[in-house]
Amino acid sequence: MKQWWWAGFLAVSGLVHAEVGVSDTEILIGQSAALSGAAAELGKGVSRGANAYFEQVNKRGGINGRKIRLISLDDGYEPERAAANTKKLLEGPQAVFALFGYVGTPTSNASLPQINRSGVPFVAPYTGAESLRAPFNRNVFNMRASYGDEAEEIAESMAKMGMSSINVLYQDDAYGAAGLKAMQDAAAKYKLTINATATVKRNSVDVTRAVDELINKKPANAIFIVSAYKSSAAFISAARSRNSIGPFYNVSFVGTEALVSELKQDGSGVIVTQVVPSPYSAVKPVAIDYQKTMKAAGIDAIDYPSMEGYLAARVLVEGLKRAGRDLSRDKLIGSLESLGNYDLGGFRVNFSSRNRSGSSFVDLTILDGSGKIRS
Repeated sequence: MKQWWWAGFLAVSGLVHAEVGVSDTEILIGQSAALSGAAAELGKGVSRGANAYFEQVNKRGGINGRKIRLISLDDGYEPERAAANTKKLLEGPQAVFALFGYVGTPTSNASLPQINRSGVPFVAPYTGAESLRAPFNRNVFNMRASYGDEAEEIAESMAKMGMSSINVLYQDDAYGAAGLKAMQDAAAKYKLTINATATVKRNSVDVTRAVDELINKKPANAIFIVSAYKSSAAFISAARSRNSIGPFYNVSFVGTEALVSELKQDGSGVIVTQVVPSPYSAVKPVAIDYQKTMKAAGIDAIDYPSMEGYLAARVLVEGLKRAGRDLSRDKLIGSLESLGNYDLGGFRVNFSSRNRSGSSFVDLTILDGSGKIRS
């Protein structure tokens, strides 16, 4: 009897420990992403797709009676701002239960020290960098394929077409370095020579020196680009003005639809790898479900970033459901590990106690003259 009385006293007096970011009615999830600047369409897309699914879950009663609220902070795709946002999300008055959908390698890397110290689950960062995969990090759950997976797909395609040399334009930061390393490894495997490399600054479209180096001085069979959509488009358009036909290859992080919009008439024949199924598919169950979810949320925009945000939200929600009513960060980590080979309807995510790389899915798409994205 005394034990029951004491437990009741503690609950009423607020002395019973509650997990950070969890109340009787809400689960707070935090995101730092580019919502402004040269990579804004990526951050906005991921948030849009995730929020559409969270809204659907909330309308159905949430998770064990709790609604999910995503707190998204703008970092402008700058590491220092991302680190500051992470501090606010972990230590501010509305401290969150988990971090989700960060956009970019440099921003995710800048936040990792705080993530590791806090033990907060870090779910579905929008990056394929090896720094989020090795060494093994218990807190980090990567849903998308790695840049190594994407580079291998591109290098294999080039080799099959009889290409022997490649030039690389990469962003002068952790993202670009990760993509360059991925292509160096893939080129060695498929016996391609990297003829020349050049850089472009993050959040810049100054590609004059890069065009001179890669198009004028040391041309190759193809150009591999590891940068965001504005700088990638600036380079491709400038190269086209020098009568270069490419081909130009981009990894998924470029943001395909935003790239199409920037390129306008210069997009025909540009190849982009994708790490989630096509959001435009009329066949895959997961794409059909995504389209219905976006429509129900009153959102007309269909694109790859929001598709990835939607898929990531589904994975997070499944983990939260499995963690049960008595939520804790450790329980969420354990429940995500328990997903195994989880099928979302034509796209599988596989986590375990020793595996944090959920997918190796890569698809090659090509842009046509009308701006359509074709597999």
